[in-house]
Amino acid sequence: MKKDISKNMLNFAVGPVMMDKEILKIGATQLPYFRTNDFSNVILENESILKELSGAKKSSRVIFLTGSGTAAMESSIINLFNKKDKVLVVNGGNFGKRFKELCDIHNINSKEIKLNYGETLNKNHLSPYDGKGFTGFLINMHETTTGVLYDMRTIKDFCSKNKLFLVVDAISSFLADHYNMQDYGVNATILGSQKALALPPGMSFVILDEVAQKRINKKHNHTLYFDFNRYLRDGKRGQTPYTPAVTILLQLRKRLSSIKKIGINNIINNTARIANDFRAKIVNIPLEIPWQSLSNTLTPLKPTGNMTADEIVSYLKDHNIFVCPNGGDLKEKIFRVGHIGSITKKDNNTLISLFIDMKNKGIL
Repeated sequence: MKKDISKNMLNFAVGPVMMDKEILKIGATQLPYFRTNDFSNVILENESILKELSGAKKSSRVIFLTGSGTAAMESSIINLFNKKDKVLVVNGGNFGKRFKELCDIHNINSKEIKLNYGETLNKNHLSPYDGKGFTGFLINMHETTTGVLYDMRTIKDFCSKNKLFLVVDAISSFLADHYNMQDYGVNATILGSQKALALPPGMSFVILDEVAQKRINKKHNHTLYFDFNRYLRDGKRGQTPYTPAVTILLQLRKRLSSIKKIGINNIINNTARIANDFRAKIVNIPLEIPWQSLSNTLTPLKPTGNMTADEIVSYLKDHNIFVCPNGGDLKEKIFRVGHIGSITKKDNNTLISLFIDMKNKGIL
């Protein structure tokens, strides 16, 4: 019989993450038919709370897209930019690189600001592009490859000064770090279901301000499924143009209601406590945090002992503990431990105890 990896599993990955029992219960129920007023109310309620939690204006709209975060990234580029645009892309890892690749695929004129792994974005990176005719700016607020969190105030100031249309992928930072569309001057925000929202993977959400909506209304797209005009039209009545991930939308309503009741600041502060607790406990273990300016979402770790990063990931998996590996140049150098989802300080202790055991055995 094959091993059931979900039994007694401890998941420190950053998507999918550990889910609350109340969310899991919804996933085990029969699905309702979704072309009804009752289900429309579910979507409209989700839209209202997502706008509130993200600091969007009431006039903003939410696209409910059945597809991963990359689907939302690609569809945002398709709907929000055209061949007349000139876009700046921050590339500090695999997800920044993905934005650049998507621009190239869809023939959007773009220039990347290439950062070294772990490097933070500052005014010196941006100043060469002042007054150079750029119209848009694409950034992953938190580069999940490295754990680095970018300073959105610096980005806001630059975009305001140059009148740039700002699109932010906040998929792995939303609910883990402070985020507010109005405070940061963001026109479009991309979110995903499987990060700190702590739902199954399969849905992404794009929050659009009025400026973004006007751009979409003027755009004629050569796409059916990704045409945001269709989503905006049907969304007025609480529907999507195509069959959505019904279960996830029901789970989203439960999760958003819970977050609103607890308070978003309490959710963020708790994630910060879990992250800081873990970071404090790895002292005297042959693992180091290679750079600073980190999101609360995860901690990147560089092994300094006997094992490479990918060997550690494999060893932990054999003990039914999952962390995030890296690929490419970072495969043997860096792995990542997540702090989002239903992770507790007790869970941190379980992982730390295994690290200590590995160290005492001379493995780590």
